[in-house]
Amino acid sequence: MHRSLFLVALVIVLACPSVIARSLDRAEIDAFSLQMQKTHGFDAAALRELLSLATRLDSVLAAISKPAETKPWHEYRAIFVTPERVRGGAKFWVENATDIDAAFNRFGVPAEIIVAIIGVETAYGRNAGNYRVLDALGTLAFHYPKRASFFRTELEQFLLLTREEKVDPVALKGSYAGAMGIPQFMPSSFRTYAVDFNADGHRDIWAKPADAIGSVANYLQGHGWKPQQPIVLLAAPGEALASQASETVELTKTLADFAHEGVHPTQHATAELSAVLLAYEGKSSTEYWFGLNNFYVITRYNRSPKYALAVVQLADAIKDLRASENAPQAQ
Repeated sequence: MHRSLFLVALVIVLACPSVIARSLDRAEIDAFSLQMQKTHGFDAAALRELLSLATRLDSVLAAISKPAETKPWHEYRAIFVTPERVRGGAKFWVENATDIDAAFNRFGVPAEIIVAIIGVETAYGRNAGNYRVLDALGTLAFHYPKRASFFRTELEQFLLLTREEKVDPVALKGSYAGAMGIPQFMPSSFRTYAVDFNADGHRDIWAKPADAIGSVANYLQGHGWKPQQPIVLLAAPGEALASQASETVELTKTLADFAHEGVHPTQHATAELSAVLLAYEGKSSTEYWFGLNNFYVITRYNRSPKYALAVVQLADAIKDLRASENAPQAQ
């Protein structure tokens, strides 16, 4: 780790003393820094200096304890599948059509899915987060015991990517959970799946929509996206629905297996497709949907089945709007 980065970071923080609240746990920092030196060759003293600039943020701890995914489905959907976000998706698609088409051709992921993920994540880059990633990850790595191991790994990955990409670790901003840029990649996802899609020599998912688009498509392909396959199917009404619904998104059955239990989709699909049946709480009734392989892949981006269905429904709405905009006008 170059000391010059730490000096720049120190100047930034000293110039903004109001940012400082409470420091991270000193003993935890010392142990982490020594481990980073042993494993990755970082200068432990310099890393301790950097991490001493990070702030423990109670707002981060509060936010992660009440994620949107705890809301019932009808409230969660209303956050993301809105006319404004549909129009924004169509506009983003038009503005970035060349890169979106190139991503589809290279990775096989439909344009509307790429656009919808970016729409759900950051409203097409408008809401990419205002937390310093170093603060968010430091807070969660050392002051959130429930998932400290996960966030400590992400902090490790973040420091590695800033070294590799030669960027200031204090300058990068993201969500309260440390997700970054237009597509909200965690550091480990960035290191594995971010791509330089505009071929300018940098993987810039913060300011370059092309890199964000290519990176989302690469991520989904890397997790097993299968082109030309359905994503979800609405289940037909039936008494067996509740007993067959799953709490987790695991594809342990086929549509044929569900058919034997009296549960069927409302449209024809290949019986051998792997599927999971999921329940979604509506305002007045419960909806049941089959999630297939590509649905499971979307949940690798965010583990919530509510997230995945919101992406699919936003994608469908964006695609329909684009089709109507491109339809020939009646004479």
